[in-house]
Parts: sequence; C-alpha cells; structure tokens
Amino acid sequence: MTLDALLIEASLRLSAAGSVSPRLDAEVLLAHCLGRERTWLYTWGDQTCDTWNQARFAALVAARAQGQPIAYLTGEREFWGLALATSRQTLIPRPDTETLVEAALLRAPHGLGALLDMGTGTGAIALAFASERPGWQVVGVDIRHEAVELAEGNARRLGIANATFVCSHWFTALASTAAPARFDLIVANPPYIAENDPHLEQGDVRFEPRSALVAAEQGMADLHHLIKSAQGFLHPEGYLLLEHGYTQAAAVRQAFISAGYENVESLCDLAGQERVTLGCFMTSP
Repeated sequence: MTLDALLIEASLRLSAAGSVSPRLDAEVLLAHCLGRERTWLYTWGDQTCDTWNQARFAALVAARAQGQPIAYLTGEREFWGLALATSRQTLIPRPDTETLVEAALLRAPHGLGALLDMGTGTGAIALAFASERPGWQVVGVDIRHEAVELAEGNARRLGIANATFVCSHWFTALASTAAPARFDLIVANPPYIAENDPHLEQGDVRFEPRSALVAAEQGMADLHHLIKSAQGFLHPEGYLLLEHGYTQAAAVRQAFISAGYENVESLCDLAGQERVTLGCFMTSP
C-alpha cells in the first residue's frame, strides 16, 4: 500500500473516531514511524510502505482512535520551536503556555539573571526561556524524579547548558541545592483544575497525570500556595508569573493583590482567554 493510501485510510478512521485533525494526526504518526519529517510525505506519497512500518502505523492509529494523545504515542512534542521528549508521567506542553514564556522574556533583560520554573515537567518552560536568555541561570523544579530526569535529558539533547533541574515539592528542597537563594523571576504552570471539572474526562487530559492537573479548593490551592511562598524566594522587584484556568483570572489577581504584589495584571492566551497572571514583589512580607 502506498503512503498516500495509508494516510487516506487512517484519516477516515480517525475522523470517524472523532479526531478534530484526522489528516494531521495521520501524517504525524506515519512520519514518526518512518523517521521522516511530515513534509517528506508530500513528495514521496507514491512510495510503498514496508510491512513492519505499516503494522506500527496501524497500531498507532488504533491507539489514537481510542483517544491516546499524539505526544505520548510519538514520545515528543514541539514547544517554542524545541523538540521535547514527553512521557506519560508529565503534562503535554501546549501552545497556550507559550504566553507564559513570552511574558517572562519581556521581564528578563539580556545579560545575567535567575529564573525558577516550578512544576517543570518536560522542562518546556525552563528550556524555552533558557534558549532565549543564555546568560541567565534557570532552575526547574518538579516533585517527580521521572520528570526531572526527562527535563535533564531534554536539556542535554538540545544542548541547553544554562538550565538545571531539581527534585523538590515546590520550594521545600531548594535550600539544600546549589540553586540561587533568590530569583528575578519565578514561573509556574501548576495544577489548577477542580476535582469535579468535566474537562478531566475529555480529550488528551483523560490520559495525563491527575497529580499535575488537579488541585484542591476548586483548583486554587496550589496557586494560593505559590503566591504566598514565592515572596521568600524573589528578589525585590522580581516577578511571579502563573498560568491558570481561563475562569480563574479574577480570583488569582485578587490573591496576588491580597499578598502585597504590585503591578498585578492578567494576560490572554492565543484564544483570547485570560491565562497568565503576574505580579511584582517589592518588599519582604
């Protein structure tokens, strides 16, 4: 069977299964099996596929038809132009989170500085920032050893030398590491979904680790913890930047203001939803 024929057949199956991008899904999976770029398929679609790769492709299409995320099936996801290895122990990096990276870069002058990324997962935020600010010291923190190892592997593979990763439950283990005592910027995409949120049973989220998604207090517990605790790790005039749910912006802004942050504002993601809130820490609490 030719590659074009395989793609047509797979696209029809994925469309019937409810995929919102069946042709794209099929192309990504077939390119992964063949070890090629997607664009290669457009030129060589009349070539035939060997039996082994055809079987691999069929298995991946079947898994995708059941809802399995593309990033878990291929083991990688692009973020900020970086090809990141993924695993089922970490969240899948999403384009909306690039809003957080952009906001951090706007507050990070070229030269020297230090950024802390809390709940780093694949290392997406830390590595995106570090790739743009090579003079900065970037530290990524995650409670899961598997995530730290994954982020370290991504840093090595991408040749990003100014990012290091630490296993810690939020700030608890930082004091025992070589990380800076205080940072110019602290960023996080923490768990912010309520336990009863129906979105947990939809799309890729169904397959992602709940510990990285769900927080108590209707999704606000970890956001509140970071807002209060980050002040002990920020330089005066340093910024805390947090990603959150699109309905939580007002509550997060109020939490920042109540904790004494200044210049508090929320920023919109690619869909125009308030997705990131930030504030400036001026003096010790």
